[in-house]
Amino acid sequence: MFTGIIETAATIVDIKVDLDNIHYTLKTALTAELKIDQSIAHNGVCLTVVAINGDQYTVTAIRETLEKTNLNSWKIGTVVNIERAMLMNARLDGHIVQGHVDQIATCTQIENQNGSWKFTFQYDSKANNVTIEKGSICVNGVSLTVVDSKNDGFSVAIIPYTYEHTSFHQLKKGDEVNLEFDVIGKYVSRLLDLRS
Repeated sequence: MFTGIIETAATIVDIKVDLDNIHYTLKTALTAELKIDQSIAHNGVCLTVVAINGDQYTVTAIRETLEKTNLNSWKIGTVVNIERAMLMNARLDGHIVQGHVDQIATCTQIENQNGSWKFTFQYDSKANNVTIEKGSICVNGVSLTVVDSKNDGFSVAIIPYTYEHTSFHQLKKGDEVNLEFDVIGKYVSRLLDLRS
């Protein structure tokens, strides 16, 4: 379980393909605090630490993960938002995030709003995922509040701190991002589907 509050960034330093799996090796200042079998959210994708070597650690993505996320676009040098699992005795500063990506979206617009930024994303509405204005959304692992909500997209406003301390400052129009929709909204949507 995560909160969507990014701790730091990690940089991809090695990629190895193994049958249908991909092993990603990352470098971060947090590596000394990690342990084997630990769950870490990488751009919102929960992956398990399988190896640690000095200031680098390795995680493995299987076919299911690769098909539903933007991990296939990662290259050596890609900077990734990371968050360790939340502590049960800590404040929930973001919202409840599971690290289970629902689908990907494309960044369609970036507006500099004189001190903040507005990012707009579009996704395939056939998956029946929904957003609501002032509701929560997780974009590349970052807990954010929806500004504008549509059937197939939404916008979020990014403050300077979030812009600088996450990968948002590297995001460009046309880039794909991982989305995890609000878990409560997903249950409500599913229950309504079952009743109709």
